[in-house]
Amino acid sequence: MPEVPSMSSSGEFDADSTAFYRRVLSILNASGVPFLVGGALACTCYTGIERHTKDVDLFIRGGDFPRVREVLLQAGHDTELTYPHWLAKVRGGDYFLDLIFSSGNGVSAVDDAWFEHAISAELLGLAVRIAPAEETIWSKAFVMERERYDGADIAHLLYACAERLDWPRLVERFGPHWRVLLSHLVLFGFVYPDRRGSVPAWVMDRLLDRLREEQQAPPPAEQVCQGTLLSREQYLDDIEQQGLRDARLAPLGQMAPREVAVWTEAIPDRQAGE
Repeated sequence: MPEVPSMSSSGEFDADSTAFYRRVLSILNASGVPFLVGGALACTCYTGIERHTKDVDLFIRGGDFPRVREVLLQAGHDTELTYPHWLAKVRGGDYFLDLIFSSGNGVSAVDDAWFEHAISAELLGLAVRIAPAEETIWSKAFVMERERYDGADIAHLLYACAERLDWPRLVERFGPHWRVLLSHLVLFGFVYPDRRGSVPAWVMDRLLDRLREEQQAPPPAEQVCQGTLLSREQYLDDIEQQGLRDARLAPLGQMAPREVAVWTEAIPDRQAGE
């Protein structure tokens, strides 16, 4: 895989932000706490497509956050546990860095496999490890908000990496949410007709067989909305007004009612009272 281009030399980060990011990365490297670079920079690593990003996303295990917080605090950096179920932030003056240990819907938790399959690269002149392409696809596949849709990232990742992806592991990652993976694979074949063969035939056959089986089976008795796994805002009416069960909540999902409430209250329009 190619190295991540130096964001400082590309002009995307200014000198002050570059110094902040380099300092945090150096502190974590020296501490031995495992972390991975993800988000837009991971996509750049795999696809070669540079995209402007306002910060750096680091992925850590949830259980490692207390140690990360202590290491950074000793170095003079405040951390904020913004959303306890998935996200924290490291502050440095006007700059910040995201520490991600799951996803907003609670599905894509960072576990050992993220680190087992990570790749080595260079960021801002420092040696780092990059989140695996499979996990990057998995975590981005559920981002379908009104203001943000990560489908293009997934299409570009498939275009660049399809022939060397660990497809059995990717399919397994989606588990009961395999329809989400199938939807992105169908769109990939639409976006790049000449690359449809990049997706192994057995993957499409398996997912389409599941689709046929579900279509022929009786529908579930309980009314559930799984749209909340794709958007925290656009399916609120279904669960708040129509009474459908929220698929994010345990035991169907991984989130507690308080976590859902905090995540919902953070929606910009709700903060503004609109």
